[in-house]
Amino acid sequence: MTTARRTPPGRAGRLRLRHSLDVAERGADLLEQKLRILRTEHERLLRVAEAAGRTWRDLLSGAETWLLRGLLLGGEQALDSAAAGTALAEVSVGWSVFMGVRRPVSASVSVPPRPATAAAPSNTALVHAQTAYAGAVRAAAEYAAAHAAAELVGSEVVNTRHRVRALRRHWIPRLREELHRAGLALEQSEQEDGVRRRWAAGADGR
Repeated sequence: MTTARRTPPGRAGRLRLRHSLDVAERGADLLEQKLRILRTEHERLLRVAEAAGRTWRDLLSGAETWLLRGLLLGGEQALDSAAAGTALAEVSVGWSVFMGVRRPVSASVSVPPRPATAAAPSNTALVHAQTAYAGAVRAAAEYAAAHAAAELVGSEVVNTRHRVRALRRHWIPRLREELHRAGLALEQSEQEDGVRRRWAAGADGR
Protein backbone atom coordinates (compact mmCIF):
# COMPACT_ATOMS: atom_id res chain seq x y z
CA MET A 1 0.00 0.00 0.00
CA THR A 2 1.42 3.38 -0.98
CA THR A 3 1.46 6.49 1.16
CA ALA A 4 -1.01 8.16 -1.19
CA ARG A 5 -3.62 5.44 -0.55
CA ARG A 6 -3.27 5.79 3.21
CA THR A 7 -3.37 9.60 3.16
CA PRO A 8 -6.78 11.28 3.44
CA PRO A 9 -7.56 14.10 1.02
CA GLY A 10 -7.44 17.80 1.85
CA ARG A 11 -5.57 19.64 4.55
CA ALA A 12 -5.54 16.65 6.91
CA GLY A 13 -3.75 14.58 4.31
CA ARG A 14 -1.21 17.30 3.63
CA LEU A 15 -0.53 17.69 7.36
CA ARG A 16 -0.04 13.94 7.69
CA LEU A 17 2.42 13.93 4.79
CA ARG A 18 4.26 16.91 6.28
CA HIS A 19 4.54 15.07 9.59
CA SER A 20 5.75 11.88 7.88
CA LEU A 21 8.37 13.84 5.98
CA ASP A 22 9.59 15.58 9.15
CA VAL A 23 9.88 12.23 10.92
CA ALA A 24 11.76 10.69 7.99
CA GLU A 25 14.20 13.60 7.78
CA ARG A 26 14.85 13.57 11.52
CA GLY A 27 15.33 9.81 11.34
CA ALA A 28 17.83 10.17 8.51
CA ASP A 29 19.75 12.82 10.45
CA LEU A 30 19.92 10.59 13.53
CA LEU A 31 21.00 7.59 11.48
CA GLU A 32 23.74 9.62 9.80
CA GLN A 33 24.97 10.71 13.23
CA LYS A 34 24.93 7.07 14.37
CA LEU A 35 26.77 6.07 11.20
CA ARG A 36 29.57 8.56 11.86
CA ILE A 37 30.02 7.24 15.41
CA LEU A 38 29.92 3.64 14.24
CA ARG A 39 32.50 4.26 11.53
CA THR A 40 34.88 5.86 14.02
CA GLU A 41 34.48 2.93 16.41
CA HIS A 42 34.83 0.42 13.60
CA GLU A 43 38.11 1.95 12.48
CA ARG A 44 39.37 1.84 16.06
CA LEU A 45 38.36 -1.79 16.46
CA LEU A 46 40.07 -2.72 13.21
CA ARG A 47 43.31 -1.22 14.52
CA VAL A 48 42.90 -3.05 17.83
CA ALA A 49 42.21 -6.34 16.06
CA GLU A 50 45.20 -5.87 13.76
CA ALA A 51 47.53 -5.23 16.70
CA ALA A 52 46.08 -8.16 18.66
CA GLY A 53 46.54 -10.39 15.64
CA ARG A 54 50.20 -9.44 15.34
CA THR A 55 50.75 -10.11 19.04
CA TRP A 56 49.08 -13.51 18.81
CA ARG A 57 51.09 -14.56 15.76
CA ASP A 58 54.36 -13.44 17.36
CA LEU A 59 53.66 -15.34 20.58
CA LEU A 60 52.54 -18.40 18.68
CA SER A 61 55.72 -18.36 16.62
CA GLY A 62 57.81 -18.17 19.78
CA ALA A 63 55.87 -21.02 21.40
CA GLU A 64 56.31 -23.20 18.32
CA THR A 65 60.04 -22.52 18.39
CA TRP A 66 60.29 -23.69 22.00
CA LEU A 67 58.15 -26.72 21.21
CA LEU A 68 60.41 -27.70 18.32
CA ARG A 69 63.44 -27.43 20.57
CA GLY A 70 61.74 -29.58 23.19
CA LEU A 71 60.87 -32.21 20.60
CA LEU A 72 64.43 -32.25 19.29
CA LEU A 73 65.73 -32.76 22.82
CA GLY A 74 63.22 -35.28 24.12
CA GLY A 75 61.14 -36.53 21.21
CA GLU A 76 57.37 -36.90 20.97
CA GLN A 77 57.34 -39.22 23.97
CA ALA A 78 58.59 -36.38 26.17
CA LEU A 79 55.79 -34.14 24.86
CA ASP A 80 53.11 -36.78 25.47
CA SER A 81 54.42 -37.32 28.98
CA ALA A 82 54.44 -33.58 29.75
CA ALA A 83 50.89 -33.13 28.42
CA ALA A 84 49.39 -36.08 30.29
CA GLY A 85 46.99 -35.11 33.04
CA THR A 86 46.83 -31.41 32.19
CA ALA A 87 43.39 -29.72 31.98
CA LEU A 88 42.00 -27.53 29.22
CA ALA A 89 42.17 -23.75 29.43
CA GLU A 90 38.91 -21.86 29.98
CA VAL A 91 37.98 -18.65 28.16
CA SER A 92 35.59 -16.01 29.50
CA VAL A 93 34.27 -13.23 27.25
CA GLY A 94 32.90 -9.91 28.48
CA TRP A 95 30.17 -8.21 26.43
CA SER A 96 28.72 -4.71 26.18
CA VAL A 97 26.28 -2.82 23.96
CA PHE A 98 27.49 0.06 21.80
CA MET A 99 25.01 2.04 19.66
CA GLY A 100 22.67 -0.94 19.71
CA VAL A 101 25.40 -3.44 18.85
CA ARG A 102 26.22 -6.19 21.34
CA ARG A 103 29.90 -6.92 20.94
CA PRO A 104 32.71 -8.53 22.99
CA VAL A 105 34.93 -6.09 24.86
CA SER A 106 37.27 -8.42 26.72
CA ALA A 107 38.51 -11.98 26.86
CA SER A 108 40.26 -13.66 29.75
CA VAL A 109 41.86 -17.09 29.83
CA SER A 110 42.28 -19.31 32.85
CA VAL A 111 45.07 -21.85 32.46
CA PRO A 112 44.81 -24.53 35.16
CA PRO A 113 48.06 -25.23 37.02
CA ARG A 114 49.83 -28.47 36.36
CA PRO A 115 48.50 -31.18 38.70
CA ALA A 116 50.91 -32.35 41.34
CA THR A 117 50.53 -35.89 40.06
CA ALA A 118 51.46 -34.95 36.46
CA ALA A 119 54.99 -35.63 35.26
CA ALA A 120 57.17 -32.57 34.90
CA PRO A 121 58.52 -31.74 31.42
CA SER A 122 61.70 -33.65 30.75
CA ASN A 123 63.63 -30.63 29.44
CA THR A 124 63.74 -26.87 29.90
CA ALA A 125 62.58 -26.18 26.33
CA LEU A 126 59.23 -27.86 27.04
CA VAL A 127 58.86 -25.79 30.20
CA HIS A 128 59.36 -22.62 28.15
CA ALA A 129 56.98 -23.98 25.50
CA GLN A 130 54.27 -24.50 28.10
CA THR A 131 54.59 -20.92 29.34
CA ALA A 132 54.78 -19.54 25.81
CA TYR A 133 51.67 -21.42 24.66
CA ALA A 134 49.74 -20.15 27.68
CA GLY A 135 50.60 -16.60 26.60
CA ALA A 136 49.69 -17.39 22.98
CA VAL A 137 46.30 -18.77 24.05
CA ARG A 138 45.56 -15.57 25.98
CA ALA A 139 46.58 -13.49 22.98
CA ALA A 140 44.44 -15.65 20.69
CA ALA A 141 41.39 -15.06 22.89
CA GLU A 142 41.99 -11.31 22.90
CA TYR A 143 42.42 -11.31 19.13
CA ALA A 144 39.24 -13.36 18.63
CA ALA A 145 37.25 -10.92 20.79
CA ALA A 146 38.66 -7.88 18.99
CA HIS A 147 38.07 -9.43 15.57
CA ALA A 148 34.48 -10.38 16.46
CA ALA A 149 33.79 -6.88 17.80
CA ALA A 150 35.09 -5.32 14.58
CA GLU A 151 32.95 -7.70 12.51
CA LEU A 152 29.79 -6.96 14.48
CA VAL A 153 30.23 -3.19 14.43
CA GLY A 154 31.18 -3.34 10.75
CA SER A 155 27.98 -5.21 9.99
CA GLU A 156 25.98 -2.51 11.77
CA VAL A 157 27.81 0.14 9.74
CA VAL A 158 26.62 -1.54 6.53
CA ASN A 159 23.04 -1.93 7.79
CA THR A 160 22.86 1.67 8.98
CA ARG A 161 24.30 2.94 5.69
CA HIS A 162 21.62 1.03 3.78
CA ARG A 163 18.89 2.51 5.97
CA VAL A 164 20.19 6.04 5.43
CA ARG A 165 20.39 5.45 1.70
CA ALA A 166 16.83 4.10 1.60
CA LEU A 167 15.56 7.19 3.41
CA ARG A 168 17.59 9.75 1.47
CA ARG A 169 17.21 8.26 -2.00
CA HIS A 170 13.76 6.72 -1.91
CA TRP A 171 11.45 7.40 1.02
CA ILE A 172 12.10 11.12 1.57
CA PRO A 173 11.94 12.04 -2.16
CA ARG A 174 8.70 10.05 -2.45
CA LEU A 175 7.17 11.89 0.51
CA ARG A 176 8.27 15.23 -0.90
CA GLU A 177 6.69 14.42 -4.25
CA GLU A 178 3.45 13.28 -2.62
CA LEU A 179 3.43 16.39 -0.43
CA HIS A 180 3.88 18.54 -3.53
CA ARG A 181 1.04 16.78 -5.31
CA ALA A 182 -1.17 17.10 -2.25
CA GLY A 183 -0.44 20.83 -2.12
CA LEU A 184 -1.33 21.25 -5.78
CA ALA A 185 -4.53 19.25 -5.35
CA LEU A 186 -5.50 21.30 -2.29
CA GLU A 187 -4.80 24.56 -4.09
CA GLN A 188 -6.86 23.44 -7.07
CA SER A 189 -9.69 22.35 -4.79
CA GLU A 190 -9.68 25.67 -2.97
CA GLN A 191 -9.73 27.56 -6.28
CA GLU A 192 -12.66 25.48 -7.46
CA ASP A 193 -14.47 26.10 -4.17
CA GLY A 194 -13.86 29.82 -4.58
CA VAL A 195 -15.28 29.77 -8.10
CA ARG A 196 -18.34 27.89 -6.91
CA ARG A 197 -18.88 30.31 -4.01
CA ARG A 198 -18.60 33.32 -6.30
CA TRP A 199 -20.97 31.70 -8.78
CA ALA A 200 -23.44 30.88 -5.98
CA ALA A 201 -23.19 34.45 -4.61
CA GLY A 202 -23.82 35.87 -8.07
CA ALA A 203 -26.80 33.58 -8.57
CA ASP A 204 -28.31 34.60 -5.23
CA GLY A 205 -27.91 38.31 -6.10
CA ARG A 206 -29.99 38.07 -9.24
